[in-house]
Amino acid sequence: MPASKTASPETTPAKGGKKLSNFLCFAIYSANLAFGRAYKPLLDKLGLTYTQYVTLVALSEEDDQTVSMLGEKLFLESNTLTPILKKLEADGYLQRRRDPSDERQVRLTLTPAGRELVDAEPGSALLEATGLGDDFPVVQQSVASLRDNLLHSIQRGSQKE
Repeated sequence: MPASKTASPETTPAKGGKKLSNFLCFAIYSANLAFGRAYKPLLDKLGLTYTQYVTLVALSEEDDQTVSMLGEKLFLESNTLTPILKKLEADGYLQRRRDPSDERQVRLTLTPAGRELVDAEPGSALLEATGLGDDFPVVQQSVASLRDNLLHSIQRGSQKE
């Protein structure tokens, strides 16, 4: 039977070609995208993006943080974080105020509405969305160790320069 004109041909990797599936960085990158898709319906119900949600969670860990402290935790630059903070403030989830001892610094605190949102977080639903079940803590610890090792390696490399 002749092959269909619409059928896609079998692909053969180029000699010495690399397979995307062999790159750990791509596995983590694509897992991050998959997390975003899994969490989106849950966070849509709260009216939040993933970045807004983790911003609130990071603020709940320590009250009265500066924007720069929060940015370090979230790996976000101030110019990326500021619009997120303005939106969360407009939604009534946090307050921004100038530090009286250093007017250049902006301090952040959760409002009662922000605290309530974090406390009512959809934790079990988010866990179920990962499909990991009992393996979740092990995978989370492994990924956190990988992240920490990468950051230490980057810091050592930048100190050598």
